[in-house]
Amino acid sequence: MALIRPFQAVRPAQGLEKEIAALPYDVYNRSEAKEVVMAHPKTFLKIDRAETTLPDDVDTYNPCVYKQARHLYEEMLGNGEFIKEKKPCYYLYEETMNGRSQTGLVCTASVRDYETGVIKKHENTRADKEIDRINHVDKVNAQTGPIFLAYRNDEKLNAFFENIKTLEKPYFDFLSDDGIRHRGFKIDSDDEIKFITDSFANIPNLYIADGHHRCASAAKVSVKRREEAATPDENAEYNFFLSVVFPDSELMIMDYNRVVKDLNGLSEEEFVNRVSEKFNVTEIPATDDKPSQKGDIYMLFKDKEYCISLKDEYASTDPIKALDVSKLQDYLLDPILEIKDPKTDKRIDFVGGIRGVKELRRRLDTDSAVAFAMYPTLMSELFAVADAGLLMPPKSTWFEPKLRSGLFIHEL
Repeated sequence: MALIRPFQAVRPAQGLEKEIAALPYDVYNRSEAKEVVMAHPKTFLKIDRAETTLPDDVDTYNPCVYKQARHLYEEMLGNGEFIKEKKPCYYLYEETMNGRSQTGLVCTASVRDYETGVIKKHENTRADKEIDRINHVDKVNAQTGPIFLAYRNDEKLNAFFENIKTLEKPYFDFLSDDGIRHRGFKIDSDDEIKFITDSFANIPNLYIADGHHRCASAAKVSVKRREEAATPDENAEYNFFLSVVFPDSELMIMDYNRVVKDLNGLSEEEFVNRVSEKFNVTEIPATDDKPSQKGDIYMLFKDKEYCISLKDEYASTDPIKALDVSKLQDYLLDPILEIKDPKTDKRIDFVGGIRGVKELRRRLDTDSAVAFAMYPTLMSELFAVADAGLLMPPKSTWFEPKLRSGLFIHEL
């Protein structure tokens, strides 16, 4: 059963939330991050990506970068730009995008639950990306970016959280530059805290929706701190990690699309003929919409568009093979285009659904020969893969809206 608990958050002083809140550190390259930091002096991105405040010739992973992150964090604390909660609390964090809202519980989740599989994953992590966040968390002595967790819908919790949002005034409410509304509610009543903690103690599993590298890094910092501790303490803050936990009913996975630079020496006609060996292929009018049902994939060329779906004789009930992204990889990208490893092959690129089909058309006009618009992976598919102890193919899920960093900080 899931163990969560409240924590003494460090959070922006009232009224500074909009200036401080930042998109996750890994959505930017270095030059983009530096532009954001220069334009927004209080942005938390300067702490998450402290190299942006140092000369350009300083390596992103130089130890001085993490030292600078700690310095900037202490400076903002000292300036009163951040305050620390007087007692452990829970929070609700609501995001509204294009008229659709999702509300998550801000809490700390158990590293032990992650280690024992109560918190389940669906992606592998890369050691080099882990090391960066291990060094950042360890040096700053705080977790600054929340892990995006999900759980199977619980109507009692939904009603409880809705009641809080109805009765309580949000302590922050702002519209970020990308048009997303952010609202935060504090839960500090002992009775309400107990109800929430006890309710999650009846939830069998939590699932990592987004933030696998941050989660793995938090776990490794926890192991390091345990080994360094003179006296083991299972309740120590380093044995818990900053999370925002959402019911699956409120989450939306967006499509994660593919573009490929060439047709592996085939003409367009030859390529379509090869595809038709394993897929039903139907030419369709050009559309800016994504496929309307699971199993359909739109295959786009510069002047033509097709809807393709895997023929029934190749269907599988295996939770991995049944994914649309797996069907595309196993029966088209690999055998026809010879893209064996989409993580490393430079001929393929991935386009998040937030950019829409128009971005696929732009790529076809500039640097790609074919594009594939996918139907989004379902939350039920993510749960099925994680429950089976399996891992999804790369770039299977794209969650929007993104959680902002800097609104809630968990000190170790």
